[in-house]
Amino acid sequence: MKRFWDQAACVEQEGGFTVLLDGRPMRLPGGGKLHAGTRALGEALAEEWQAAGGKKGGEMTWDELPLTRLTGTAAERIAPAPEATIAAIAKYAETELLCYRAVDEALAARQAEAWDPWLDWAARELDVELATTIGIMPIPQDEGAMASVHHAVAQLSPVGLSALGVLVPALGSLVLGMAVQRGALTSEQAHRLSILDELYQEERWGLDWEAEDRRHKVAADLAVAARLAALA
Repeated sequence: MKRFWDQAACVEQEGGFTVLLDGRPMRLPGGGKLHAGTRALGEALAEEWQAAGGKKGGEMTWDELPLTRLTGTAAERIAPAPEATIAAIAKYAETELLCYRAVDEALAARQAEAWDPWLDWAARELDVELATTIGIMPIPQDEGAMASVHHAVAQLSPVGLSALGVLVPALGSLVLGMAVQRGALTSEQAHRLSILDELYQEERWGLDWEAEDRRHKVAADLAVAARLAALA
């Protein structure tokens, strides 16, 4: 679509911040205003709109507005009924990536060294103690741990849930996603932990260019979600 404004600005309104395009509130597809709970997020959203399309009349796409898309998702899809999103995210803990260890002893040792500290972090910070296993056969997790996971996720705002809704599926890990959400890991660190198995195999068999391309795309999505979590 074509850019129809000259100036995008963040202004304080209605107990938060919104984006004005040439003095008019930017509207979401559902009709509501684009709202941010913090000035930092509001200014970042305004910066996206100021850059999109280059100048008035320029061609732009929604790909230029990643923070706006996630913030809009929070407002229009998550906020009206957050429980569905909370439950979907919390469910990832039932098949937590960090709990499934390789049969290969060398890889298992590397997994233990890299992943155990984050399971310990989850036990300490989230009150979530998860069982581990060797192989890929599913193992049940303690009901109390699952209740703690649900509680931790439910504390997040709709914007926080929108960010976590990208982080957790992309990483395949509730624990790593929550660690990024809370600022204990960067998105880059979490991503590297999540692809530990892939990197190990590439050390043995060489680089997979298709996998490398996919990882770059995932890394970009993770970076946006992590930025949103920090700004919110």
